[in-house]
Amino acid sequence: MAILVLGGAGYIGSHTVRALIDAGRDVAVADNLETGYRAAVHPQARFYEGDIRDRAFVDRVLESEQIEGVIHFAANSQVGESMTDPLKYYDNNLTGTKVLLESMVAHGVLKIVFSSTAATYGEPERVPILETDRTDPTNCYGETKLSMEKMMKWVSAAHGLRFVALRYFNACGAQPDGSIGEAHNPETHLVPLILQVPNGQRAQIAIFGEDYPTPDGTCIRDYIHVCDLAQAHILALDYLLAGGENNIFNLGNGVGFSVKEVIEETRRVTGHPIPATVCPRRAGDPAQLIASSAKAREVLGWEPQYDDLHTIIATAWDWHKAHPHGYFK
Repeated sequence: MAILVLGGAGYIGSHTVRALIDAGRDVAVADNLETGYRAAVHPQARFYEGDIRDRAFVDRVLESEQIEGVIHFAANSQVGESMTDPLKYYDNNLTGTKVLLESMVAHGVLKIVFSSTAATYGEPERVPILETDRTDPTNCYGETKLSMEKMMKWVSAAHGLRFVALRYFNACGAQPDGSIGEAHNPETHLVPLILQVPNGQRAQIAIFGEDYPTPDGTCIRDYIHVCDLAQAHILALDYLLAGGENNIFNLGNGVGFSVKEVIEETRRVTGHPIPATVCPRRAGDPAQLIASSAKAREVLGWEPQYDDLHTIIATAWDWHKAHPHGYFK
């Protein structure tokens, strides 16, 4: 029996495929390569190129493989873009998930681990954030992810689907052996954007707002290594395969770092001065997002292995130094 990884050519998806293969699992990958890269897919995984909004494509994959569970990363995920082009996010994230679930139900594939996000919470009521806290997204990306969670809830009630939604915080870092890493075009994530400065690809890093209600005025986020996220997806899938009920888990290190602190740590890792300039706030950015991952640790047995900021940034720097243009030569 195989695991189907949707969006398995993307950043977190490709690391999860690598972790599954390393664990001896049989893996199939489906990706439309809109933001993913064929070169990021482990050579031992069977690859299907296509879009999950295409019911015939999804049906073909499910009919070609003996699938015991699905891990779903296939979605657009840029906060800023979601605010300027919300219909793109409703089309890809919600329509794609609707078509996927229709096909899964039709083929009797009823277990799915879903890549959700801390953006479902919006401005948190408290820190650290618990899974039971209010969900009130401040951007369209978070709204579509929350709607995807609710879609799975109601499909579960109607058709017996079992799902786990993993609400993770700021994914970063790269495979420690440097084989795969983060490559977005355009890049929007803080750590790779900072690393473009010592890599000679930009003159300085922009800080979007320093008037937030935080100690240094810049946004605080919980940074989690991509390999730790990959392990959590495997644990969540095994939880479902062992009979676990629908569940939602936060994934983070439980420690927050401000934008200025991340820049300063990156200066230490790279030995580069990394000039920074302050710009106006971006729409939809909460001041502070820090996870409580106690539930994932207790229920799934999840234990992050790369839980200090220096190590996380160092693995990212190793990848970006060796691959300044990502998967392109």
